[in-house]
Amino acid sequence: MQQQQQDTISALQAMDAAHHLHPFTDSADLAKRGTRVIERAEGVYIWDAKGNKLLDAMAGLWCVNVGYGRKSIADAAYAQLQTLPFYNNFFQCTHEPAIRLASKIASLAPGHMNRVFFTGSGSEANDTNLRMVRRYWDLKGMPSKKTIISRKNAYHGSTVAGASLGGMGFMHQQGDLPIPGIVHIDQPYWFGEGRDMSPEAFGIKTAQALEAKILELGEDKVAAFIAEPFQGAGGVIIPPDSYWNEIKRILEKYNILFILDEVISGFGRTGNWFAAQTLGLKPDLITIAKGMTSGYIPMGGVIVSDRVADVLISDGGEFAHGFTYSGHPVAAAVALENIRILEEERLVDKVRTDTGPYLQDRLQTLSAHPLVGEVRGMGMVGAIELVADKHSMVRFGSEISAGMLCREACIESGLVMRAVGDTMIISPPLCITRDEIDELIFKASQALSLTLEKIAARGN
Repeated sequence: MQQQQQDTISALQAMDAAHHLHPFTDSADLAKRGTRVIERAEGVYIWDAKGNKLLDAMAGLWCVNVGYGRKSIADAAYAQLQTLPFYNNFFQCTHEPAIRLASKIASLAPGHMNRVFFTGSGSEANDTNLRMVRRYWDLKGMPSKKTIISRKNAYHGSTVAGASLGGMGFMHQQGDLPIPGIVHIDQPYWFGEGRDMSPEAFGIKTAQALEAKILELGEDKVAAFIAEPFQGAGGVIIPPDSYWNEIKRILEKYNILFILDEVISGFGRTGNWFAAQTLGLKPDLITIAKGMTSGYIPMGGVIVSDRVADVLISDGGEFAHGFTYSGHPVAAAVALENIRILEEERLVDKVRTDTGPYLQDRLQTLSAHPLVGEVRGMGMVGAIELVADKHSMVRFGSEISAGMLCREACIESGLVMRAVGDTMIISPPLCITRDEIDELIFKASQALSLTLEKIAARGN
């Protein structure tokens, strides 16, 4: 690397340390190590400022579904910026991009869901869900139905309401969360918490925690249950097959709403437009963001069932909630072009019938590695559990940080994977090819072996 280039990178790192506060980051530690400056991207690859090429197996942050470098998306944004760069959707106003996007999403969503409320992010969308379900029950004459049940280790955003709905203790410790009216039940994490029973029995047991909590609180106090189809940031935790059938039974038995958080899973990641369709679920509200624009511009929203929307519209008067950027015209134009690409290239179908099954088959080959306790996945997501002993499945102690060592090894191997504790997770762009999947698996295997070497070098 030329000295001038290195000086530029060093200057950027110093400027970043002096002025930029990163999300979910120990800023002091980051300043010591220096940030990795990402410079450009194309397809499923990113390049840092030092010229290192990395296969991005996380699609940015679960979001770049159509891959990087789509000129037509940039063109759509530019054309909209020239025509109508911004106008709000308040005060009896609207604009064509928001209208067309709402209609398009409704056409892709489950048949009982025909309206969309736009936000700027998934966190804002889950804040909207909290407001919307409580307003719904007020209008139904049941104002005591306020409490929302969520799951431990769930992730539903990092705003005050979003972090409260999520079940991550380290987030709750910062800010006296959760706020009142939100409670949590056990997660369906068989590998981490249920291996003393069969996956089927564990799935039913953890689902029945919902019914127990409803009975504990009183049906007249419970407004909704919120859940991810799979817990993404929690470690790609996929419930046993028995789980959702029991959840559906409980939801049908009790008079509460169902919020399905599809910020990660929506727009094709499970092989259907929405995981609700993959899993045969009938939510009242679906949280969306990320894949709606493939991350090219921020946007989120809530797909609203007819059951909820009809009450809000017919009986509600003004719903006193919204954002300056709700349905932003440039974001809507980008989302429409993103969806057009997904449809034209049949990327959702390919995930269901071709690349998704191929990825899952190839991932399973990593199960034989001595560091791997379990490999799981669905569609275009996967998780690799790292263990200290393959026979007993005993985890590493906290002093090892195997997941962080593996993340470093992935970068050294030209691959981006994310570590959640000692669980390595992937969520590649939906446009990834079979050859690129083979490259991903090769580099992941290489990184696992390098991780073993790093652990051994520490004398463990």
